[in-house]
Amino acid sequence: MQDARIEKALAEATTRYGERGLQVAAYLGPDVIVDAWTGPADQDGRPVTGDTLFSVFSVSKAITSLALHLQAERGLVDYESPVARYWPEFGGNGKGDILVRHVLSHQSGIPQMPEGVTPELLGDWGWMTARVAEFTPLFAPGTSSAYQSLVFGHIVGEVVRRTDPSGRDFGEFVRQELCAPLGIEDLFFGVPDQRLPDVAVLTSILSRERVVGETEASRLAKPDAVAPDAHVHNLDVVKQACYPAAGGIMSARAAARLAALVANGGELDGVRLLSEFRVRNLLTPRPNGDALDEVLFGGGRVAPSIGTGGFWLGGGTVLGGGAATLYHGGSGGSLLWVDLDRRLSVAIFHNRMFEAFDPGSGDHPFSAIGRAVLDVAGERLAAAGHSPSVTA
Repeated sequence: MQDARIEKALAEATTRYGERGLQVAAYLGPDVIVDAWTGPADQDGRPVTGDTLFSVFSVSKAITSLALHLQAERGLVDYESPVARYWPEFGGNGKGDILVRHVLSHQSGIPQMPEGVTPELLGDWGWMTARVAEFTPLFAPGTSSAYQSLVFGHIVGEVVRRTDPSGRDFGEFVRQELCAPLGIEDLFFGVPDQRLPDVAVLTSILSRERVVGETEASRLAKPDAVAPDAHVHNLDVVKQACYPAAGGIMSARAAARLAALVANGGELDGVRLLSEFRVRNLLTPRPNGDALDEVLFGGGRVAPSIGTGGFWLGGGTVLGGGAATLYHGGSGGSLLWVDLDRRLSVAIFHNRMFEAFDPGSGDHPFSAIGRAVLDVAGERLAAAGHSPSVTA
């Protein structure tokens, strides 16, 4: 799907900012309005296509959260219940008061990864969850913020697995319960052998030095052995791991379609998975939202705008700045966002990891892409007789 505005924006990202392989996909209502790509998928020049799969890091958390919301929609999970209600072993060592919503909002007090974790052990679900069940909280749940960079998915995923009447692996649950009803194929938590050649190879300009003045929580949350960077995520053992906090691998068109379910109030093409009420509740800010996070950017530096449902809230230039915006970024820059008022969903994925940019900054590698997508969407809305700033 070609549009000169999108092509120009992709060219700006590559020439001005040095981006390599890129995909962007967007839905407005139930319709695909952008599906474009450019650049090489690896150092040998293999071209990116619409089917290329990208490692999206913490964008994975948005999909992982939706799996839990699906279980809540079915009456199998209560956000106000302790995690230990569904996973009794989790309740030991002072974790009995950690509620499901504390995990979704990164206020559980257990951001740490297990001691001795390796890339190989990331995919050992039994080992990971057994070690998580042994954790002692760093603070009382709900009293502070500590972004669960890498452990989020094993906690949420185990709640989903234990409340699934079939007891399926988390990756299988996502594919069968979220993806299959919507006809989504290119979204994985654990890439099968036959799709490994389709995964883009990451390059990185991220610093591997620890941040000066880093907090203990930050150090424990992101151990060097499994750092969210290219040298770890280019390993086949990580690509094939079910690693729901940061190990999702997918195409932009697949992610944008799943996000379109959210953008359209929980229903897409006649398939309803979530109620509109539940979707709108994702915009609810978490309590104590002004607390400086103990993990992000080395800890003690930012108070992130995170909702109670696992998404980040609001946005700036890249995201359109709408009050009803949900989004999640990933290490190195990949981005997924939903504008509930416009009924717009957008995914921008790439293989050149860059240091953190403020998504509200005009000087962002994806700013031109975001503006172009919003321009295309605005044109469609205007043609249909709707204001871009209200529900389409």
